[in-house]
Amino acid sequence: MSENSECKIAIADTLTLLLHNQHALGAAIEELTHWISGTGADSVADNAVTALETLDRNAQAITEAIMRIRNS
Repeated sequence: MSENSECKIAIADTLTLLLHNQHALGAAIEELTHWISGTGADSVADNAVTALETLDRNAQAITEAIMRIRNS
């Protein structure tokens, strides 16, 4: 395997791990959002939902980048 291919695999693998971390953080924020919403702090919960939306958008972009790297 060429050095370039090994480098691309390493980059894609690293991005995949970061994506898994992002999903875990999103799940944690979602749990906290439900708890916060139950306490009546709706504005804080709304801010958390906005953060989750950002994580989702970025996760999609990261996934697409991983696929481009793996397929190149």
